Amino acid sequence: MGEKKVLRLVLGDQLNSGHSWYERVDGDVTYVLMEVRSETDYALHHIQKVAGFFAAMRSFASELSAQQHRVLYLNIDDADNQQSITANILHLVAVHGFTAFEYQLPDEYRVDVELRAMVKVLPVPAVVCDTEHFYGERGELGKFFEGKKLFVMENFYRYMRKKHNVLMEDGQPVTGQWNYDSDNRKKLPKGHKPTAPYVLHNDVSTIVAAINNSAVKTIGTIDPTSFVWPVNRAQSLELLRFFVRECLPLFGTYQDAMTTNEWSLYHSRLSFSMNTKMLSPKEVIDMATEEWRKRSNEIAYHQLEGFVRQIIGWREYMRGIYWLKMPEYAGLNYLGHTAKLPEWYWTGNTKMNCLKQSIQQSLQYAYAHHIQRLMVTGNFALLAGVAPDAVDAWYLGIYIDALDWVEITNTRGMSQYADGGIVGTKPYVSSAAYIDKMSNYCDTCYYKKAVKTGDRACPFNSLYWHFYDRHEPLLGNNGRIQMMYNVWRKMDPEQKAALLTQAEYYLERVEEL
Repeated sequence: MGEKKVLRLVLGDQLNSGHSWYERVDGDVTYVLMEVRSETDYALHHIQKVAGFFAAMRSFASELSAQQHRVLYLNIDDADNQQSITANILHLVAVHGFTAFEYQLPDEYRVDVELRAMVKVLPVPAVVCDTEHFYGERGELGKFFEGKKLFVMENFYRYMRKKHNVLMEDGQPVTGQWNYDSDNRKKLPKGHKPTAPYVLHNDVSTIVAAINNSAVKTIGTIDPTSFVWPVNRAQSLELLRFFVRECLPLFGTYQDAMTTNEWSLYHSRLSFSMNTKMLSPKEVIDMATEEWRKRSNEIAYHQLEGFVRQIIGWREYMRGIYWLKMPEYAGLNYLGHTAKLPEWYWTGNTKMNCLKQSIQQSLQYAYAHHIQRLMVTGNFALLAGVAPDAVDAWYLGIYIDALDWVEITNTRGMSQYADGGIVGTKPYVSSAAYIDKMSNYCDTCYYKKAVKTGDRACPFNSLYWHFYDRHEPLLGNNGRIQMMYNVWRKMDPEQKAALLTQAEYYLERVEEL
């Protein structure tokens, strides 16, 4: 028998220090992490996203080395870096004489396909294992909904809570009520100053220099000496502790609110730490639940339930849909949208203040919360008939937490209704009224929120009705939006014609809006 030498691949979104791989130090095992152009270049990424992943990967590799694990690390600018996962693994096996290869299940379909193809040509045996991160397994949602026509997140959410005993007592929800979403839709009161966000000051200058020297194309801005996102588990835990202590008491109430000059509000901003697996969903929920139990007189239950639902509900649900419906899901375009994404999505240079605020914030922080994504940038793209491929590419690139498994189901499904109702039961569109209800964006906008046609009429108002009109053959029988179609059908013909003319005028000049 020859010497056993195992190569284990750790992807950039698999930085799970609690994985069973690391329970003991094995001199026969070498871990490899790599920064490769195939991963930086499949989308046009925000500079903070690329730097954040590289910084977290380098930190994780250092931690493994400090624990006496054998580690190989390939920097983006290393001379012997083959710049793809497959090429690097084949090269390392050949050069170092590894006798076996092991990897964890990737969360992205694209990488899963690549690794399965690579294993077929690898000259050594390969073993794959779970990432030991999520509450559910890849195929669990498919089994749960087997034989059912409709996928309903609420049903899966309740199933997951029961199975994992989250906020349950004797098989029932702790308060007798499952969902408190109706309590979580308030606008920030005038004069209300949200808790200042917890920001870090990481120095990623070396990484940013390597990215630039390697000519990796990126978008957005970064302060290389004061990077605000966590780059290791310790910092991620700091951010989690700050959230449950300072933000959870008002998280649910204002989770849908938007306001100028406030980019974080009461949101946890833990998605990057969770999606890289520096934090597990269970420990996040456990810490939030423990804080609520300690301070139930200060933290209303609906604040906690809204947070828990995002993690064990939406997060697990979206992952389940992804693995059930890919790869076909990535090509769905139910509404047949083909328009180009406006250039100002890359700059924020638009007179529509809600879009200007949300896009410029995204370029500055690689972050926007779910309502900014769904009801501002996503809402406009849907109303304007932008091709889902273009919308996907934008969301996947600009946000630090955007990985394909969570981005595409939220964007192509929830936001753009390109899946025809698999994820969301109706298109999420609105006029200016909703944006004004949830934000102060309209107060200082060039356009007039209450004006539907004519000079400086808010584009959302006419585009909203244009959307319903042009898609009536596909959407006219959708029970959840019958009220809007009833309003449209009863509207004065002259008013309808004026709205459609206004919308078409804007669609022809979308770059000028």
